[in-house]
Amino acid sequence: MAADAVLIANRGEIACRIAATCRRMGLPTVAVFSEADAAAMHVAAADRAEPIGPAHPRHSYLSIPALIEAARRSGARMVHPGYGFLSENAEFAAACAAAGLVFIGPSPEAIRAMGGKAAAKAVARRAGVAAVPGYEGEDQSEGRLLAEAEAVGFPVLIKAVAGGGGRGMRAVAEAAGFPAALAAARREAGTFGDERVLVEKLVPRARHIEVQILADGHGTVLHLGERDCTLQRRNQKLVEESPAPGVDPALRAELGRRAAALARAVGYVGAGTVEFVAEAGATPQADRIWFIEMNTRLQVEHPVTEMVTGLDLVEWQIRVARGERLPWTQAEIRLEGHAVEARLCAEDPARGFLPSPGRLAELTLPGAAPGLRVDAGVRQGDTLTPFYDPMIAKVIAHAPTRAEALAKLTAALEGCTARGVALNAAFLAAALRSPAMRAAEMDTHFLERARAGLLAGDAAA
Repeated sequence: MAADAVLIANRGEIACRIAATCRRMGLPTVAVFSEADAAAMHVAAADRAEPIGPAHPRHSYLSIPALIEAARRSGARMVHPGYGFLSENAEFAAACAAAGLVFIGPSPEAIRAMGGKAAAKAVARRAGVAAVPGYEGEDQSEGRLLAEAEAVGFPVLIKAVAGGGGRGMRAVAEAAGFPAALAAARREAGTFGDERVLVEKLVPRARHIEVQILADGHGTVLHLGERDCTLQRRNQKLVEESPAPGVDPALRAELGRRAAALARAVGYVGAGTVEFVAEAGATPQADRIWFIEMNTRLQVEHPVTEMVTGLDLVEWQIRVARGERLPWTQAEIRLEGHAVEARLCAEDPARGFLPSPGRLAELTLPGAAPGLRVDAGVRQGDTLTPFYDPMIAKVIAHAPTRAEALAKLTAALEGCTARGVALNAAFLAAALRSPAMRAAEMDTHFLERARAGLLAGDAAA
């Protein structure tokens, strides 16, 4: 295979997404697949495919030796980790380098510096970026953690140092509930191979705002605007948009400055996201926004940034990894219109958003239309297994205004149907129609709090 072939060390929607950009760039692709994914959509999307082991991710998509061997067998020279799995694993990035492979992402050192929540907050403080107050120390005894929680002041959030996707995270309202919450957080943290946790002040009604950065190896660090990822369930994002409602040019520039400072502090190269928490409200204030963590990879929600900037982030990840320079100045980055993305998942909102595995006997997704994009990872007839994330597709709408983008996405979701699995499309459409969403008065717990009303079709819930 050609020396510039890209091994896509992932599956599902993001593997298909990466393959599409590689195809446009003329780069051959190699898919990897577990035994459960032999007939998966991402396998068909690539030029070649390599088996990497059993269905359980631990023995396939999380197996560094299996992935390195797949690259060796196929002759691929570059590796794109996508998101999730090993995308923020410094050991994987180092193993790729040791095997003579180009890792399409930041260096192992940058991942180590920013990939862990505690280490990232220390970097932020050294860089003069305000972080959420809390404790990230080495003493992990229950007594010390409880004492630090009391010093910070309840309510607090216990978070796995190496966690992600809402796992290893527990909110605690008072000291009496701390031991049980700590034990639960540690159990989930163990799935990441690291049971350490941190404690931080909980913002009771919060908005989640993040900044996309892109940096090359020649000193250029750009911020590509911000995204609002406030609509979540079980601490996992479900709806994302860009620009963030209420963020004016001055605040955008300030958040971008903070994000770029963090990237420069660790010599960051590639695409990454700097995440902030803000007090809920239609107009965020700079002094009430705090850094929480950095994702040293491509985000699930990257398409909304692509829609408003006109850039292909996967393409520029690849170009930067090959040593190319970014050809723009910060002043040349422009945001046009508004984009909103919804994650279409095989899950049941009526049952607490439980995943709904099964065979997709029927699947209807939106067709091609101006300002509408669908990034899918499965097809009609595919079987969704309990081993992997239940996301079926991302539906993204772009329009001149936020109201128009919300209306376009709502209409697209109302046309999505499935048979064989539960689908969250109608629930998402109801959420987008809600007065709180239209007025940008949502917070991170809005979907869970309003779930019953939204399921009943009461958009005013």
